[in-house]
Amino acid sequence: MTESYGTQAAHANDNTKEAIPVSLRVPKISCCSRFTQFLSIYWKSLLIVLTPIVLLPIILLNDIPEHRCMYVTLLMTVYWCFEALPLPVTSMLPLVLFPTLGILDTDATCKNYMKDAMLLFMGGMIIALAIQYSNLHKRVALKMISIIGCSQRKLNFGLIAVTMFVSMWISNIAATAMIIPIVQAVLEEFEAQGLCKMYEDDSPHAKEEGVCANKKPTKITICYYIGTAFAASIGGCGSIIGTGTNLAFKGIYDSLFPDDEISFVKWMIYNIPVMLINTFFTWMYLQWYFMGMFRPNSKEAKQFQLGKDGEEVARQVIIKRYNQLGPITQQEIQVALLFLLLIASLIFRAPGFITGWAKLITKTKIGDAVPAMFVVIALFVLPANWNWLKFIIGRQENLPKAATPGLISWKYINSNIPWGLIFLLGGGFSLAKGSSESGMSKMLGTHLSGLSNLPLWLVLLLVCLFSQIVTEFAQNTAVANVILPILAEMALQMRVHPLYIMLPAAVSCSMAFHTPVGTPPNAFVTGLANIGNKDLAIAGIGPSLVSLFTIWLSMPMYASLVVYPGLQGFPDWAVQMVANKAVVDVVPILNATLH
Repeated sequence: MTESYGTQAAHANDNTKEAIPVSLRVPKISCCSRFTQFLSIYWKSLLIVLTPIVLLPIILLNDIPEHRCMYVTLLMTVYWCFEALPLPVTSMLPLVLFPTLGILDTDATCKNYMKDAMLLFMGGMIIALAIQYSNLHKRVALKMISIIGCSQRKLNFGLIAVTMFVSMWISNIAATAMIIPIVQAVLEEFEAQGLCKMYEDDSPHAKEEGVCANKKPTKITICYYIGTAFAASIGGCGSIIGTGTNLAFKGIYDSLFPDDEISFVKWMIYNIPVMLINTFFTWMYLQWYFMGMFRPNSKEAKQFQLGKDGEEVARQVIIKRYNQLGPITQQEIQVALLFLLLIASLIFRAPGFITGWAKLITKTKIGDAVPAMFVVIALFVLPANWNWLKFIIGRQENLPKAATPGLISWKYINSNIPWGLIFLLGGGFSLAKGSSESGMSKMLGTHLSGLSNLPLWLVLLLVCLFSQIVTEFAQNTAVANVILPILAEMALQMRVHPLYIMLPAAVSCSMAFHTPVGTPPNAFVTGLANIGNKDLAIAGIGPSLVSLFTIWLSMPMYASLVVYPGLQGFPDWAVQMVANKAVVDVVPILNATLH
């Protein structure tokens, strides 16, 4: 009997399948595997869509301003922690949600994105870019290292100290990126001289474009690279323009407590001793663990002794790098003078021990943004060199053929400034303002005020520890933006000076030493040198413990006695603020009772 058409087709399909090689057949995947693959690719999209829906009962169950603000805060916290959206984009949510949910009007929300602290940040970043643009930072770094010395321990300490100092004035990642090429050049020269190995596998294909793919770095490499990253994070706390976390704190604190402005000089007086202690003990811990300090008979101590020849090799590398810069230029000199002028202006604007220059000029309040913007303008007004003087005293054949540019170009600024951080800071300031105006921070602070039953020293320790743990897994500035407004209200409810709790918490937000995502410097060096997460986690134990205890103890033992006398008490302006809030809370209740 003749086969039906369907049977023939089925046989044809079977023959076709047999004809296709097994290697080219597409394997079938189960529904579970398909769903798992979908989640692995689109989990951020699902998080963006589902988080607002999951959090919606917060508003539906109790539609009051406090809960509406809590809804926005939790939504931004989830997006920030998981980076579901770019951090600056998440920071724009208050511009949309605060006015539509009746928390803050549009004008009040937008003002938070261009505050005095924001312009101070902009000015600090631009002067830092001018330092990089003129190569002044490399000259200073190499000179300081050559002065400190080139033995193994001195060299490592010099690189850490220079990174710490530079990071006080420019961003942490920029300071790290500046020092790492010097570290790499020194280690490569040591390796060429047979004094050390950068990676355990020293095959010709071990290194590709500076990255050692799938090759384990030696302890000396880990010590130098991680030390640089840690020093950048610690050094960023030294000045108020050192990192975005510091400026987030200043903006939030000045906004919530305008009667107690944080000054540039007091910040440095408090934080520089803490910074120096943390840097020194971090260096000691890394030297002990990776290079055998205090363990003279250990393998590391014997392996990493350079001797006189090794020190000379390191010194020649530093001298060679310095000589490549050539003689100091007029541009570098002018940038250095403007930088010193900015620092002096910030310190003596309102120093406290003498009348500041701001009060001598005018009775109008002058903030830190004024000298910062003055220096920025001067960078474009002053010429990079003074060749125009040749028209007065020079010979005709030496006259310039073109106009002299300024000390920095706007094109360079536009392509290098982290514009996204402006929105991140602005989003934090808006969150703090919305939390205060809606009453959310007071509601949460009241619940947390139960901690007043604990000793104040224990509360402070728990706050510092919590800040350090959370910042290991989320962006530092985002963490500060979320927790600082709550801690401010908690301090008021506990009848404690807000600075007593908020300042250590803000500094602790920069102390992330265990994970690559903790800080950009961590991510930079671990990716560049292929440092494992285990090595980073172990290396961070010492710095974490040291910074935790120094920040915790510095407040009651140093800051409240030297920098901020009377910090142990509850200031009069805070008493008045609490009283005013109590009146505001009672008025609606009285009106409802009367009606």
